[in-house]
Amino acid sequence: MPQSDSSTLTALPALDEIRQPTVTEQVYDALYDRIVDLTLPPGARLSEAEVAAQMGVSRQPVRDAFYRLSQLGFILIRPQRATVVTQISEEAIRQAKFIRLSLELSCIREAAQRLGEAQLDRLAAVLDGQQAAIDAGRRDEFHHLDEQFHHDIAAFSGLEFVWTLVKDKKGHMDRARYQSLPYNAENALAEHRQILAALRDRDAEAAVAAMTGHLSRIDDLLARLRNERPEVLGA
Repeated sequence: MPQSDSSTLTALPALDEIRQPTVTEQVYDALYDRIVDLTLPPGARLSEAEVAAQMGVSRQPVRDAFYRLSQLGFILIRPQRATVVTQISEEAIRQAKFIRLSLELSCIREAAQRLGEAQLDRLAAVLDGQQAAIDAGRRDEFHHLDEQFHHDIAAFSGLEFVWTLVKDKKGHMDRARYQSLPYNAENALAEHRQILAALRDRDAEAAVAAMTGHLSRIDDLLARLRNERPEVLGA
């Protein structure tokens, strides 16, 4: 077999240490956030041309972002008709809860055994940030730090792929949870602190119990949303 000449690799360009998001990813993220926080509510119409014009991009990355959002069930693409934002799917929330419980409970058991003090301190800093976000009334920041807390538990445990799998399935759950933040953020933070305390104690069973209660709260939030804003919910 011919031997590779490693010297030819010297012509390869160096990459930035942090990869910059593509245009499609930026469009996707912007629309995702607005659908989650109901700035784009169920029934809102979306136009490739209008989104492209507002964001100063071509229509192709918008089309690609629309496709990704449709795969999540966030929008319904109707050829020759308007693309619309869907209702929050109760069935998708039930599926997401099952997936999160199955994966994150296994992950938290690992975390109770594997996380070191420095990593636990970093989790504590995230929770301090959540408290600051509550005090300042910054729901977006609280939500993103919530994501970081769960992501970091998986990543610090060497199981970041768990969060990748969870993230792909929990979009409708995020939409419901975001609506609960005005009255539930303090509860969510208290539950996060219980999870962290169990991890510091290396008590896997307590950590599992705390995470189970935390993830199961979606049932109460969904019931309240069904009562207060039934128009945003679908099957």
